[in-house]
Amino acid sequence: MSSHQHSPLVLGTEPVRKLLAQYAFPAIIAMTAASLYNIVDSIFIGHGIREVGADGISRDVGHLAIAGLALTYPLMNLAAAFGSLVGVGASTLVSIKLGQKDYQSANRVLGNVLVLNIILGVVFSLLCYPFLDSILYFFGASEHTIPYARDFMHIILLGNVVTHMYLGLNAIIRSAGNPHMAMYTTLLSVGVNCLLAPLFIFGFEWGIKGAAWATVIAQIISLGLQIIYLTNPNRVIGFRKGIYRLKKELVNGILSVGLSPFLMNICSCLIVILINRTLKEHDGDVAISAYGIINRIIFLFVMVVMGLNQGMQPIAGYNYGARRIDRVTKVTHLSIRWAVGITLLGTTVCQLFPRFIVGWFTTDLNTIAASVFGMRLVFAVFPIVGFQMVASNFFLSIGKPKIAIFLSLTRQMLFLVPCLLILPLFFQTLGVWLSLPIADSVSAAVTAVMFVRTMRSLKPS
Repeated sequence: MSSHQHSPLVLGTEPVRKLLAQYAFPAIIAMTAASLYNIVDSIFIGHGIREVGADGISRDVGHLAIAGLALTYPLMNLAAAFGSLVGVGASTLVSIKLGQKDYQSANRVLGNVLVLNIILGVVFSLLCYPFLDSILYFFGASEHTIPYARDFMHIILLGNVVTHMYLGLNAIIRSAGNPHMAMYTTLLSVGVNCLLAPLFIFGFEWGIKGAAWATVIAQIISLGLQIIYLTNPNRVIGFRKGIYRLKKELVNGILSVGLSPFLMNICSCLIVILINRTLKEHDGDVAISAYGIINRIIFLFVMVVMGLNQGMQPIAGYNYGARRIDRVTKVTHLSIRWAVGITLLGTTVCQLFPRFIVGWFTTDLNTIAASVFGMRLVFAVFPIVGFQMVASNFFLSIGKPKIAIFLSLTRQMLFLVPCLLILPLFFQTLGVWLSLPIADSVSAAVTAVMFVRTMRSLKPS
């Protein structure tokens, strides 16, 4: 790709469909690869974790390890919340600054991102370590599953700073006009991960610890590549002297835009805790393991849409900053069509072949039955999730985080939490599975109203 194509200026001149393909496809490939790795990793864990009992017989405990992994999701979401607070806010701000031709401020955003990620990453890990067991028990762990959750999170927390920096810098690189480089760093991380995980899990017999070490090492290698890329003095956005001092106006700008995905992840954390605790109360570790499997499959298609959103964000942000509202509208509508198609594909596959899919993760018959039952219900209205995700990202891309925050909180706190509190009282585990499509349906209607009103207000008079 030529240097002209790497320039952010093309965001305001190239055809929108071509730009979205150029920016979204690398992000989709990277996000899909990362999600597929998470699925493969879970398959390794589901089939590679064995335990020798008091009788000396080795037993397959992969379904318990998957349940332990599912218990780490809230803590992982919490860590991701702080990462997105900085990364998403900074990438949006960079796109807008580039659209305004304010390159100096865009570089200062990069320096502030680096410092903020280091601070937040260190503080988060130091606060979590002393209370890790208590946190995991609160999340729904039992004496059978906590060893796996604890072993995994001990190592992930060691690399938390690396994770924050890696994700933050990738967002900046993408917004600065090089989505392919962002894709390459992600694919490098996934590739190293896929090589190391089976070696550590099976070859070195490290079990679930091996999966965690593979993740951290892979991210360290990719972070090194990002740093090398950003030290090139010819980049529009790169490491410069004098950009690392925290500036109040930039930090406020980053955090105000990043507050929406931060609250989304906090809400996701609370939701997963509530789901795990409710499932444990009614069906125990088997239900938690089933939810862990379903969550991995959902994550695959959600990550594809997130990749699409990452491609849309710099295009919409740049053109909004340049007051090219026609291009903002065009890229948003196109992204919605693609997102609905992606989630519709996910619904079709999971409704037609649920038992085949679940069989990848475990051979435990109870876990398979519980997973198939839950999957059919959770994916019932999944296509509207595609629209919902793009619409929320639209508000972030144009620097209107309050609306995105409102939509996120409405979906998760106003609709989903009451469903999770009330329906299981009458329908037990069935109530948990029903809560998700009900909340998605109602919140999608609210999102549609807000989205249509905002789009009309942006149209040139």
